[in-house]
Amino acid sequence: MACSSLFAVKILSPSVSSEAKSAASVRLRVRVGTSRIQTAVQTPAAAEAAAVVAARLEPRVEERNGYWVLKEKFREGINLQEKIKIEKDPMKLFVEDGVNELAKMSLEDIEKSKHTKDDIDVRLKWLGLFHRRKYHYGRFMMRLKLPNGVTTSAQTRYLASAIRKYGKEGCADVTTRQNWQIRGVVLPDVLEILEGLADVGLTSLQSGMDNVRNPVGNPLAGIDPHEIVDTRLYNNLLSHFITANSHGFTAITNLPRKWNVCVVGSHDLFEHPHINDLAYMPAMKNGKFGFNLLVGGFFSIKRCAEAIPLDAWVSADDVIPVCKAVLEAYRDLGTRGNRQKTRMMWLIDELGIEAFRSEVAKRMPQKMLERSSSEELVQKHWDRRDYLGVHPQKQRGLSYVGLHVPVGRVQADDMDELARLADDYGSGELRLTVEQNIIIPNVKNSKVEALLKEPLLRDRFSPEPPLLMKGLVSCTGNQFCGQAIIETKAQAMKVAEEVMRQVSVTRPVRMHWTGCPNSCGQVQVADIGFMGCMTRDEKGKPCEGVDIFLGGRVGSDSRLGDVYKKAVPCKDVVPIVVDILINRFGAIAREREEEEQ
Repeated sequence: MACSSLFAVKILSPSVSSEAKSAASVRLRVRVGTSRIQTAVQTPAAAEAAAVVAARLEPRVEERNGYWVLKEKFREGINLQEKIKIEKDPMKLFVEDGVNELAKMSLEDIEKSKHTKDDIDVRLKWLGLFHRRKYHYGRFMMRLKLPNGVTTSAQTRYLASAIRKYGKEGCADVTTRQNWQIRGVVLPDVLEILEGLADVGLTSLQSGMDNVRNPVGNPLAGIDPHEIVDTRLYNNLLSHFITANSHGFTAITNLPRKWNVCVVGSHDLFEHPHINDLAYMPAMKNGKFGFNLLVGGFFSIKRCAEAIPLDAWVSADDVIPVCKAVLEAYRDLGTRGNRQKTRMMWLIDELGIEAFRSEVAKRMPQKMLERSSSEELVQKHWDRRDYLGVHPQKQRGLSYVGLHVPVGRVQADDMDELARLADDYGSGELRLTVEQNIIIPNVKNSKVEALLKEPLLRDRFSPEPPLLMKGLVSCTGNQFCGQAIIETKAQAMKVAEEVMRQVSVTRPVRMHWTGCPNSCGQVQVADIGFMGCMTRDEKGKPCEGVDIFLGGRVGSDSRLGDVYKKAVPCKDVVPIVVDILINRFGAIAREREEEEQ
């Protein structure tokens, strides 16, 4: 179904109208047509309202010497991160080779200047480098771009070699956005690592802070017998557009906040479209393939919101232009004050969906958007499939094998072994999933039995994990992340193991852990979610705790979960989970199970 003319899409430089008029910003919900503001009543009050509307729709940023900066008149009340961007555009560290100078400096010298201190703590995130000041001073996590979660054995081996030198500080995680994060990196090694990434076709560019995150797609793209469309093509195009083919696309690197995108290719909605800022939903219109658009889904400390329909359909040819238009509307009009109220949905709420849609439409090449199609291709009533284990591909004689990676954590030796298995049994390719697992595709059926006997699959990454382990997801936690309030990965494993000793379940139950309200572990989409907090134990002493969420769903009936119980000490979590599983998920206590036998 993919359209070959997609390859003709060009990366266009954004433009800003010079005709916008200046006025104070006003929070106002307005009705706007597809191309101009409707002002039917020309009274003085109406004229004043129209002027206010025009003022709110003035772009707040402008291009200066190749970078987009916030205009002086919109700088009052902006947050700290915006001030840091104004002092120096973070992309200069990459585009103008500023990272080279930083890498030559000692941390002591870097700390002497606020300017360079902000470089390593904030601006380097635009290059995918996150300083772990709080727990691992001087070391960085590096987040990669990996569109659609597709990686190769060569890339995996290189990442293994990059982290192996850091010993116990070095490891890697599969993230909830289908990509790799490597840990333990030190600044003097960054240039060499960046060169090594480029050599194997990887980049870490624009993977953090106010940038577009890794484009997510169907992990079974191209091999799924039931796929709607192969999402790899679109996500590759999106990733190349977002980073200007890994050269750095400064036109969209000064967003008000981070921004997530996915392309849906499965009835299972493995891509979780309802939690993305922009989601492409396959739909036909007048005999032509394209996508209906959802916008605004996000998690934050202040608020979580599901994506809503934009009432727009685009053909396959317009996947990139509409992404560009949405990003420009958000970049130009998004507020930059309270950091917790700067995600795109806040802008949509302020303007109203029709006004936001109009702003997107006028940034399209043809200055318009078609209304959404009723011919949606995702089946509404579809039992979400399990990709773990052995499954036949659409290609005759081949299977894919889904491996469970406990809470997404891998070591260098694991990565080398995964690369070997991909080469020996498959086509040298691995697929990462948003549930932090890994799929080996293109395994000849005659080789499946031998693959299942491999030590890594028997001892570490089982294709058939226990039911409660299948859906276990965890963020980094405070082992490495300075924002995390609690330790998550080891705790998630410990709780799951103890619960399994007490109850037996008949179906998978998705349990997600996140160390703080930023919800990188996406607890709101879990059957049972655990969000880190500090609380007090029965003696009144401070201790690690969690807020427990229930009721999140993924798939065609997706919804966000609600808080079930707040501030539960971590040591008291197991009996509560046991009770939830028995009363809500049909679990059976082990003692009762043994009696019935």
